[in-house]
Amino acid sequence: MLRLLSLCLVVLLTTSSFTPAGDDEKSAGIQFTSARWADILKKAKAENKVIFLDAYASWCGPCKMLQKNVFTQKTVGDFFNKKFINVKMDMEKGEGPALAQVYPLEAYPTLLFINSSGRVVKKAIGYMSAEDLIEVGKGVK
Repeated sequence: MLRLLSLCLVVLLTTSSFTPAGDDEKSAGIQFTSARWADILKKAKAENKVIFLDAYASWCGPCKMLQKNVFTQKTVGDFFNKKFINVKMDMEKGEGPALAQVYPLEAYPTLLFINSSGRVVKKAIGYMSAEDLIEVGKGVK
C-alpha cells in the first residue's frame, strides 16, 4: 500500500511540475479577443490598429488546420499580437451572420484586415503557412 502511495505521489509531482508543450505554444500564438464587434472597432480606432479577422466556420477543415498549425506558432503570435487586434469569428454563429452581410465571403477561411472605419484593406482566402501569413500581414498598411 505504501509503495503504491509513493508511486502515485511521484506521478503526481512529476506531471504537475511540467506544462505540456501544446499549452506553451497556444499562449505563444495569436491572442484573439472575444469582444463585441462594435467594441473591437472602437479599440482599433483608439489604438490606431488594423483588425485581423479570421472568418471561419466550425466545419471547415482548412480553418481548423490554421488554428492548430499556424495561429499557435510563436513567430505568428509575436507579429500579429503587436500589429493587429485579432478576432476569430464563426461566421455562422453569434455576430457572424450579421458580419457576413457586411463582409461577404467567397470561401472559408477568409482572413480579413479591416481598418477602424470598418473598411477591408486586405483579404486572403484559404490555408497558408506561418511564413506566408506573416508576409500577408506585412503587406497591410
